[in-house]
Amino acid sequence: MTDEYETPDIDDAMEELEELEELVDSAEEREQVREAMRTLRRTRPRPFGRLRDSFDLRDMGEALVGSFIFGIPMVVEGGTLEIGEYMATRPVYIGLTALFGLVLVLGIFRAVHFEQVEDDFLFGVVPLRLTGILFVAGVTAVVLMTAWGRVDWSTPAVAGSQTLVTAVVMAVGASLGDILPGS
Repeated sequence: MTDEYETPDIDDAMEELEELEELVDSAEEREQVREAMRTLRRTRPRPFGRLRDSFDLRDMGEALVGSFIFGIPMVVEGGTLEIGEYMATRPVYIGLTALFGLVLVLGIFRAVHFEQVEDDFLFGVVPLRLTGILFVAGVTAVVLMTAWGRVDWSTPAVAGSQTLVTAVVMAVGASLGDILPGS
């Protein structure tokens, strides 16, 4: 039996079921307990959380932290600037980069079934969580790239491309920050 102040885990639940198996009277009840034990053995801790409800301020904060952690290397590395300069003259690459980032974020959210959170839609259509993640990542990228002097907005195509590269990585970090289980 676990101490009331400790957080129980799978092993604690298994011990409780083993004790219950000894206490039940009928073979039918014993088989039910054993089936529960088999199910419990097949469970594995999930590396990602489940989305419980609509995107809120806490989710936005988690997204900001994930965005910042993933984005810092992109902001300080010169390779991001070189990639942005290269892409600025190739509009197709800009579009493909943005699409790639969107697909990555959607893939991460799909893994946790974000589309099943009914409260998470603006006007019943626009996914609030997706919109919020992209907003947080985009604003964070623009603010950091600008405030830290990494982009020169006198050449908007180049600055925008450089910021887009950073924002894509930040969006991945933001989505992971949002879905990882919190405390």
